[in-house]
Amino acid sequence: MNRIDAKRRNVVDHRKKQFAEATYQPQQYPHRLNFYTTPPTADITLEQFEQWAIDRLRILAELEACSFRNKTPAETAAHMEPLLKKYLPLDNNSSNHSQLFAQRQKDHYSHFILRLAFSSTEDLRRRFTRVESMLFRLRFQGDDMKERNAFVRTLNLDWEPVSEEEKTELAAELAATVGFSGKRGQPTVQDEEWSKVDWERVPDLIEHRKVFVKRGKAYVPSREQQSMVMTEFNARLETSLELTARALPRLDEDDRLTPILNHLSKNFIAPDSVYTNSSSAIEGAEISARNIDNLSQHFPMCMAHLHRTLRRDSKLRHFGRLQYTLFLKGIGLNLEECLVFWRSSFNKMTDDEFNKGYRYNVRHVYGDVGGDSNRRSGGYSPYSCQKILTEHAPGNGEAHGCPYRHFDEQNLMTLLEGVGISDKGVLQGVREDKQKQKFHMACNRVFEYVHKNELRRAKDEGIMTAAQLETIVHPNEYFKRSYLLKNLGKMKKEGDGDVKMEG
Repeated sequence: MNRIDAKRRNVVDHRKKQFAEATYQPQQYPHRLNFYTTPPTADITLEQFEQWAIDRLRILAELEACSFRNKTPAETAAHMEPLLKKYLPLDNNSSNHSQLFAQRQKDHYSHFILRLAFSSTEDLRRRFTRVESMLFRLRFQGDDMKERNAFVRTLNLDWEPVSEEEKTELAAELAATVGFSGKRGQPTVQDEEWSKVDWERVPDLIEHRKVFVKRGKAYVPSREQQSMVMTEFNARLETSLELTARALPRLDEDDRLTPILNHLSKNFIAPDSVYTNSSSAIEGAEISARNIDNLSQHFPMCMAHLHRTLRRDSKLRHFGRLQYTLFLKGIGLNLEECLVFWRSSFNKMTDDEFNKGYRYNVRHVYGDVGGDSNRRSGGYSPYSCQKILTEHAPGNGEAHGCPYRHFDEQNLMTLLEGVGISDKGVLQGVREDKQKQKFHMACNRVFEYVHKNELRRAKDEGIMTAAQLETIVHPNEYFKRSYLLKNLGKMKKEGDGDVKMEG
């Protein structure tokens, strides 16, 4: 009996297990790179928790913006270098930097904080995996060779080294695969370190014919090691995010962390995707309720679809009204004109019905009513492409969202052909972009086709700067650029290179 009681005293009640005090080993960071397999265990302040996450979010958002703009790896690395030094520095061991531990601790913790914030939905998990992989790849490529190899050896990736005998036996095939010339002074098959892995683990290398495959094994030279490491990084992160998603309900009771995590996930947008009234207004343009029909020729497909649906049905569902109202606010339509626009559009209802059902919502969006914080901030900001892509997918009878994502292929083709896009090459390109989930690229492809003559002139004559011709990542930027391009004859070039409308 005494022995049973002793055992019971050493057993933690499962109902109380979450409140038991845990014991952890002190964490060490021997390597610059991190696969983030071990959760952080030390205490940090709530301020550190939020600030570290925000700093990492800045980096991930900038990386995503580089991807949207089709920057090359070299351009991305050059663009990110000063930002990484400012917000998320991570030095090599050889630097002997006094803050190595602090840098790596911040990197470690900030990753796990954002993992909590972005594991709730499949879209967020997929997006987080993509940008974290971009960050890891950037660091992997820039790491010291010796330190990188030491880190890779700790991963236990189950690579089978190719023996010297096998290299000699397959020398011709291996040389032909990786392009060894065999000339004097040039590297040979024997000089290279080779590994054998299951071919399913390196699909990108096989696609580009960078490995030799025999009996289900891919023979990978050390120069292509990055591909295998990245595949493993993605696989482990995807699995970890799914496990995190299952544990999220336990955080709901923590009123300190939940608001921070919700704020982080809702603000995961490219930094230049936040559009304000001041930046979107076009001097000299008539932005009024009566002119919206005319201006709609400059709308991106998402807003053009909302506008045509509104004109056809004289109504829009809630999220459609919200998305479209914010867009109109962003192009410079003031509150009074916006109320006139919606009242005239809802022509199947009485003034009383409009005032009771819709007037307040429009005023709230503009910050004219609501709480003090809403009024101080000027209401809501226009939705970026990323917000439209990831939040509130449309259901039956709803017209909001992104056609390139939320329409099926046949309906998308019908929509594009209905606005005069009949070029087979453009339509096929949009199909491929949609299949690859490159929705921004599909939208920009259509923009470039519709404005091909104006873009050629703008580039040739230097009327618009390079920054003004970069990839579009916001509906309001689409409108502004389209309007300016279609009115090139009315523009003059300012001394700083910006485009301005003449009165």
